[in-house]
Amino acid sequence: MTLVPWFVAGGAILIAIALISSLLHRSPLSTAIICLGFGVLLGPAGADLVRLDFMTDDEILEPLTEVAVIISLFTAGLQLRLPLDRKEWRVSVRLATVGMLLTVAILTFLGVYALGLPLGAAIILGAVLSPTDPVLASDVQVRHSTDSDRLRFVLTGEAGFNDGTAFPFVMLGLGLLGMHDIGAAGWRWWAVDLLWATTWGLAVGALFGTIVARIVLHLRQHHEEAVGLDNFLAVGLISFSYGVALWCHAYGFLAVFAAGVALRRVERVSSSAPPTDAVRQAAGSAEATGLATDRDVAPAYMAEAVLNFNAQLERFAEVMLVVVVGAMLSPEMFGPRILGWAIVLLLVVRPLAISLSLTGSRLSRLERHYIAWFGIRGIGSLYYLSYAIAHGLADAPAEDIVNLTLATVAASIILHGATATPLMNYYSRVTARDRGSSP
Repeated sequence: MTLVPWFVAGGAILIAIALISSLLHRSPLSTAIICLGFGVLLGPAGADLVRLDFMTDDEILEPLTEVAVIISLFTAGLQLRLPLDRKEWRVSVRLATVGMLLTVAILTFLGVYALGLPLGAAIILGAVLSPTDPVLASDVQVRHSTDSDRLRFVLTGEAGFNDGTAFPFVMLGLGLLGMHDIGAAGWRWWAVDLLWATTWGLAVGALFGTIVARIVLHLRQHHEEAVGLDNFLAVGLISFSYGVALWCHAYGFLAVFAAGVALRRVERVSSSAPPTDAVRQAAGSAEATGLATDRDVAPAYMAEAVLNFNAQLERFAEVMLVVVVGAMLSPEMFGPRILGWAIVLLLVVRPLAISLSLTGSRLSRLERHYIAWFGIRGIGSLYYLSYAIAHGLADAPAEDIVNLTLATVAASIILHGATATPLMNYYSRVTARDRGSSP
């Protein structure tokens, strides 16, 4: 595959998005929808200038999607500033565990009895399409680190956790297909792929996020050292946490998310006040490096500088990979069978799983409806799919899962992207009215 068309197309798309950015802010269309359209125009469904295929290009797609997801997970962790004992965290964990398990179970059942997939392939399909996406969900996630809105916080936390909690089911599906050792009676899957990898992934990220943040703050506040290059700090902490987690046979996605949460927690407990708008806007700029060593401002400056840089990386990753999704769409993916599956997942399976998993919670009816709707599928699904193919998933089950996944991600980008702005505007008006009418 020649890279020349990608250089030309990528440059043209970035320039076009920059030129129409103001228009996009005033319209219900998201950047992701525009990028998906560009990809369709470039791919086999359009001018056929660029071609990518999951079955033959998994060596390219797996690292691309992997990097995009870990960048976004670290960003999500940095945005979550509420103390860990707040109930919003418990709701996020419930969605990422109970909600995830129910979604996988329902999709597995449909995969076996409606699509005729082998059990292992059906579990992989469920695992691929269950996690919500931290890359494409920015419009419904927390807007900044001091945004404590319950709905946005829960959706951000869910997307951060469940990109890691889906991994055990991918491994289980591969194991049932004979492509991964799950041990006699599944003991290795329970002990290693589920308990060990999950626990140590969170532990590794929390440990190194805390250590690095405290070292940096000590050097800045007491010695006026380690100032500048916060972008190196961001990429270094992501890479180190992810690499150590994989080295320990743990889930790197959970490690990166936990590292972001831990760095933000150090900021919160070390600060006398939340980051101000001025600090958030100045963090990372060369003209404001004096703030980095200020005893009172240094914690907020460090966290916000890392977040600002990471958010920019996330935007580039989103544009690039949504274009890739569009370029991989083909006419046969728009048939009633595949599109019907995507609609069932988004309109039936997700709401059903969320309704069951949130039974007994104190969320309002509006919040429950919004959580059920905004189960955005995206880059995480692409990574798990490319991972499964790279580790042996092939033939007819793989082709079915590829078509179903790409159609679902495309449908999610269009439906959720078109509804995010108007629905969240309505939500803001309702919550503002409720706050104004409360005594």
